[in-house]
Amino acid sequence: MKKPSLIVAAVLAAMATSAAVAATATSTFQVLITVTKACSVTAGAASNIDFGSVASTATALSASNNISVTCSKSTPYNIGLLPSNNNTTGAGVMSPVVAGPDTIAYQLRSVSATGPIWGNTATPVAVGNGVAGTGTGAAQSIPVWATVASVNVTPGAYLDTVTVQVNY
Repeated sequence: MKKPSLIVAAVLAAMATSAAVAATATSTFQVLITVTKACSVTAGAASNIDFGSVASTATALSASNNISVTCSKSTPYNIGLLPSNNNTTGAGVMSPVVAGPDTIAYQLRSVSATGPIWGNTATPVAVGNGVAGTGTGAAQSIPVWATVASVNVTPGAYLDTVTVQVNY
């Protein structure tokens, strides 16, 4: 009868010795990511500024629409607008859709029809004659106004293309 208790005692002694000898080693590592700033702009047909149909005697016209800018959270940006005549002060010229002798001058503006002119001297670090903003990570709707002093021209459809540049 003493043999089983000696065996149990030997097993318990071996387990106790193993536990006393066991050790743990540790180390660490990092999980890393670098997030870069980014911006996108949406304009296109949904952002067209359409004065509609007006009489050739109309004066002091204004119309507006919105562009959408999405920039990373806390990213400062400056938006410039450049008519197809490359006028950096936002003074554009609509040409007839069907060839003709007349053009219609317009001025791009921010805030309202009487707000500051909106051109394309903005850079990533200076607003110039553009519009400044700070990204939220979500789309931001930015109003754009255009004014026309007079449409005393040959009747017909006129248009111009404006390039939107987001500097960040």
